[in-house]
Amino acid sequence: MPISADLEWCGFGIRQAGTAIGDWESFMKWDALEEEPCSLARTVAVIGDRWSLLILRECFLRRRRFEAFQSSLGITRHLLAERLKKLVRFGVLRRIPYQDSPKRYEYILTQKGLDLYPIMMSIVHWGDIHMVDSRGRPLLHEHKKCGKMFNPVMVCSECGEPVAAKGVHVHPGPGARQTPTAA
Repeated sequence: MPISADLEWCGFGIRQAGTAIGDWESFMKWDALEEEPCSLARTVAVIGDRWSLLILRECFLRRRRFEAFQSSLGITRHLLAERLKKLVRFGVLRRIPYQDSPKRYEYILTQKGLDLYPIMMSIVHWGDIHMVDSRGRPLLHEHKKCGKMFNPVMVCSECGEPVAAKGVHVHPGPGARQTPTAA
């Protein structure tokens, strides 16, 4: 659907009219995704690598300390320190000292980090459906309020009905990339 003579909507964002879908990648600044006018690209800048997602999984499983992350994930100290710094810099985690000598920190999910829970559960649910082996799901999730095991579902915030890709239309928002106007 064209939004101007030069740009058109393409899935989760805008691309130059007449370009192939794969050409859209050439317009993205990989080293500066957090600056792109695309919510998906900005999110990928924060959690778009496997280690960041796995660190977040550990946080949601209530692990907080560097040694616990390293032991559970088998990640190198350097890579773990780099990913934790990034998650702290983006405000997903906060670093709180728990020991003075030597100085050691716990990493706690902020509200911004806790808001990633639906994304994490969606990824887990996809894995439970498409990547499970004959042993079944590795973890089950119990809703504390009702005491039942559940599957995460996405629903419309307005009507409460389940939402699927084929039932959604995408429209430009106020933060969409604008085309220069002719003088």
